[in-house]
Amino acid sequence: MTLPLRPLAALCLGLPGLLAAACQSKARGGVREFDGARALGYVERQLAFGPRVPNTAGHRAAGDWLVAELGARADTVIVQDFVQHTRRGERLALRNVFARFRPDAVERVLLLAHWDTRPRAERSLNLAAQRMPVPGANDGASGVAILLGVADALKARAPEIGVDLLLVDGEDYGDFADTTESLMGSRYFAAHRPAGYAPMFAVLFDMVGDRDLQIYHEGTSLAEAPEVVERVWRTADQLGYGGHFIPGGRHTLTDDHVPLQQVGIRAVVVIDFNYGPDNAYWHTTDDTIDKVSGASLQIVGDVAVALVR
Repeated sequence: MTLPLRPLAALCLGLPGLLAAACQSKARGGVREFDGARALGYVERQLAFGPRVPNTAGHRAAGDWLVAELGARADTVIVQDFVQHTRRGERLALRNVFARFRPDAVERVLLLAHWDTRPRAERSLNLAAQRMPVPGANDGASGVAILLGVADALKARAPEIGVDLLLVDGEDYGDFADTTESLMGSRYFAAHRPAGYAPMFAVLFDMVGDRDLQIYHEGTSLAEAPEVVERVWRTADQLGYGGHFIPGGRHTLTDDHVPLQQVGIRAVVVIDFNYGPDNAYWHTTDDTIDKVSGASLQIVGDVAVALVR
């Protein structure tokens, strides 16, 4: 009896780790869909605007650039402009950017990241630096770079399912215990998402460019969407990245996946929440381009693309 031939890409799925990665690379003609070097360039481009703090010129210019970049790649781009009033009396002009591929498809996956940066580097050791904004190379720009790289891949070859890329604003403005100062964009999207919007799952990418990339399970993700966590880490392992996507929980975090979970979306976060020795670079002026690696972006980007293929 002669067995029917199957496409090489299908045969790759049953192989472990590095063999699967090599097989899939061969199936794609040896060309990766995600370009880590280009993604690093997207980080550099964001930093060129300066800190992306709401109500600043850098924030406005970066937002315009993101709308244009996604508009050149996606089938549809929706901009959600909104104003957030904080308890301290501030009026913040914010916007989410919602880019859609195959917007009419019923089966959908949502990938998201925040594009704003923190106005005060309060964890800096230098007292003067604590009053300065965070550059946001990793905390902000790395997640955006992943989504732009995914958009490049989907522009080059359309997905078979619907894919949505969401850049949320106002995640990192102030006190995370204050709902008027944190997760503002994801809270707004959760309350103003398209009617009946119900993606199969959602993955948030935050702080994913660290040169020493070690991504562990996050507690809220495990509690609310364990099957999505398993899917992400299994995908990473099949690509040969099990040494960077490490099973086991280490942190429970309040991040942009939480407002989505609260409205019934199966959302998880992919985050390396150990940025520098003892998390020394997080929310400091040391969150700069030299701390970010194109190799790390390549790893996370490969996983992101695989999740929507």
